[in-house]
Amino acid sequence: MTEVRGAAGPNGGTDARRAPGTPCWVSLMVHGLTATEEFYGALFGWEFEPGPQQLGPCVRALRDGREVAGIGQLSPDLHLPIAWTPYFASDDVDLTAETARLCGGTVGVGPLDAAEAGRMAIASDPAGAVFGIWQAAARLGTALSGVPGTPVWDELLTFETSSVAKFYETVFGYEEEPVVSADFDYVTLHVGGRPVAGIHGVGLSLPRDRGPHWLTYFEVADVEATLREVAELGGQVLKPARDSAHGRVATVADPEGAVFSVIQSPR
Repeated sequence: MTEVRGAAGPNGGTDARRAPGTPCWVSLMVHGLTATEEFYGALFGWEFEPGPQQLGPCVRALRDGREVAGIGQLSPDLHLPIAWTPYFASDDVDLTAETARLCGGTVGVGPLDAAEAGRMAIASDPAGAVFGIWQAAARLGTALSGVPGTPVWDELLTFETSSVAKFYETVFGYEEEPVVSADFDYVTLHVGGRPVAGIHGVGLSLPRDRGPHWLTYFEVADVEATLREVAELGGQVLKPARDSAHGRVATVADPEGAVFSVIQSPR
């Protein structure tokens, strides 16, 4: 796990176009858009502005005036899992989506244009984990990194890494770096020599009610204070704070059940 969001611009921004396969955006679809804005606004200091409406009502979350994430509202009759979805950059979303399909994945949405912002698709890998594909136009994606309230890492939790890592390598051109350990199944995905995401094979420890899924980590200034806020705002602490090689981390869920991790990186 590391800060991987692309070349930093002024004030910690990430204005450069991402290389294919680089995480570039995260989005969340919920039933209660206003309540979700209130939760993340209080937790991460986000403000909101309207986003492209092709998929229904949605907003862009801003931190310090710069885009960091998207939140949309599900139709009342849609009962889909509430989950954060990472998007990976592509120079040709149609080709990337077709490659995912040919490699055993499923394309559930698109490819379609998101107004002037870019072109997108939502797909799932052969094990069922959902991810997005983003071909940037006017909007390059997450425009701020490395400060509290911004996404800093995406990690796939799945049964085992070998077959699914091959899928992502073929679709996005990643280089793989497996962790050599008898009891730790982990592969780091690299773009241009930089780590950009991880795949963690957890076997039967995978939650039965979720299956394979991507987990987004958000930077925070103080993990313990964040956990108290999560509880006060109606969320849940799923895994308490613990030390890791990359900082102090914890896993939580928002009031609608969207799971994410928070990390306090070493200063």
